[in-house]
Amino acid sequence: MFHAVYAGFSLGLSLILAIGAQNAFVLRQGLRRVHVLPVVLVCAVSDAVLVTVGVSSFSIIAGLLPWIAPALRYGGAAFLIWYGARSVLSAWRGGDVLRAADTGEGSLRAAVLTCLALTWLNPHVYLDTVMLIGTVSTQYGAGAVWFGAGAVAASFVFFFALGYGARLLAPVFARPRAWQVLDVVIAGVMWAIAAKLIVMG
Repeated sequence: MFHAVYAGFSLGLSLILAIGAQNAFVLRQGLRRVHVLPVVLVCAVSDAVLVTVGVSSFSIIAGLLPWIAPALRYGGAAFLIWYGARSVLSAWRGGDVLRAADTGEGSLRAAVLTCLALTWLNPHVYLDTVMLIGTVSTQYGAGAVWFGAGAVAASFVFFFALGYGARLLAPVFARPRAWQVLDVVIAGVMWAIAAKLIVMG
């Protein structure tokens, strides 16, 4: 049991450590200290649902829905291109700065919907959770449930650490230029992922 949990935790953590659109959004929310708890919960719970689906029914889904991979790929690419363009526009306009009083900025609904879109419209999330974790879990037989539990635990640990640990960088982001750099980096990451998804097609 412990071996399966550890293996699932290690794999899950390694898959989500890379900077991506979802992680960049969580980092930004953490830096601004805006709706951090709902955002990290949306990410972690979404991962939990997807990992559960992958561990329990990966092979069934692939057989029943052969069209889902290209649909997710192009839909996700379009969304990432749009969000990247929005980040570039934000960098161009500038003016963002982290202030102690900046805690009520942006609606909860907008933050949650954006987080849901970055999570559920990102084909890499399905590749990592449903397909890869689902496939590897089959090696553990009856221990697949514990393997999945380890992967879910990794998501909760990572997203809470990213969302609430981001505030340690607050002094850096007290300067507008730092926000502009972050927005440009976010745009670059999102466009790179979108390009990769399109090339895959």
